[in-house]
Amino acid sequence: MSPEEPEPRERSGAHPARRPRTGTEPRTARSPLRLRMLLNAVFLPVVLAATVLFALWAANSSPSGVPGPAALTGLAVACGVLALVAAVDGVVVRRRMRQERDGRPS
Repeated sequence: MSPEEPEPRERSGAHPARRPRTGTEPRTARSPLRLRMLLNAVFLPVVLAATVLFALWAANSSPSGVPGPAALTGLAVACGVLALVAAVDGVVVRRRMRQERDGRPS
């Protein structure tokens, strides 16, 4: 390779590419499904427990307490939304893992 020619993309950068670039990476990008499943299995119960604890704390707190019931309810709702997102992601990951195992395209 002469000094005038740029280095190919798959060889540039600090980390060598695993596969040659095809130009379709945004469409064919893949995430580590087992890691996503592990994170889902760990954090879904944690976020569900936080939702319940914040909801109970909000229900049993006095209006003049610090933090107030509104803040605790907001935290419970935020944790509930995170739990919903994690549950949906778990369903998507399971479906993709099943498709990979069966050899079907996603």
